[in-house]
Amino acid sequence: MKKIRKEDISQELFDLYDDYAHNKLERRQFIERLSFFAVGGLTIPSLLSFMSPNYKDTALIDPDDPRIHSDYITYDSPNGGGSIKGLLSKPAEIKTKLPGVVVVHENRGLNPYIEDVGRRTAVEGFISLAPDALTPLGGYPGNDDDGRALQKQRDRNEMLEDFIAAYQYLKNHKDCNGKIGVVGFCFGGWISNMMAVRIPELGAAVPYYGRQPAEEDALKIKAPLLMQYAELDTRVNAGWPTFEAILKAKNINYEAYIYPKVNHGFHNNTTPRYNKSAAELSWSRTIDFFNAHLK
Repeated sequence: MKKIRKEDISQELFDLYDDYAHNKLERRQFIERLSFFAVGGLTIPSLLSFMSPNYKDTALIDPDDPRIHSDYITYDSPNGGGSIKGLLSKPAEIKTKLPGVVVVHENRGLNPYIEDVGRRTAVEGFISLAPDALTPLGGYPGNDDDGRALQKQRDRNEMLEDFIAAYQYLKNHKDCNGKIGVVGFCFGGWISNMMAVRIPELGAAVPYYGRQPAEEDALKIKAPLLMQYAELDTRVNAGWPTFEAILKAKNINYEAYIYPKVNHGFHNNTTPRYNKSAAELSWSRTIDFFNAHLK
């Protein structure tokens, strides 16, 4: 079987995967269209494997890293009286109260990549909480395909309420200084934007390639924003000019970066959409932004 390199993959295939990842294609349709790219020694199974996330070898922070304490907790959900599971991570040594960061997953539940982002945030000196919005349906099922199918069963506004409840949990945590930020990816980027809409006292929001709020919602934002976009992500970027015009008109403190020649999902180091330089630069900007606004 031919070993696939990232440079073997056309932009059309990345766009096809993006449609699949965002529920515009069923798995059967995705595999059917994948056959058009199975040429020159490339097979459908090899392409499917290459495009799928690799969680085995990609964690940057080990769950047992001695610099942090990381464990699952539950907190009350405002939707029907149940509870939500989340990964709470914090520095191993806490000498003074620290700011908190809600880490919001993509459209597939709390997978290993997002758990790793939660731990990365804790290593930088924050208390992070990465909730699993799939908890009412049994939680992240162990693979992204089933996770996407499950998340389609939940109302996105109910999930937003669960993430707002995570904000409240962190704000009241005994080790937290009460200043809370949020970082989210894809669906989590939309949640980050909407938490800025819904929580006037939110300390900072960092949406990665997230859908922008509607105009009537955007007008309510008070929190400082750091937007991270991918140049090749035309689907999400289409809403940015209108959103930026509102932020300027309302004098909202914001920064926005469009990283050249990278795809939606460039921060996710478990798939070939990952771009190391853009991911590292955007993450350093994220941490700097949180340090500036939460400490």
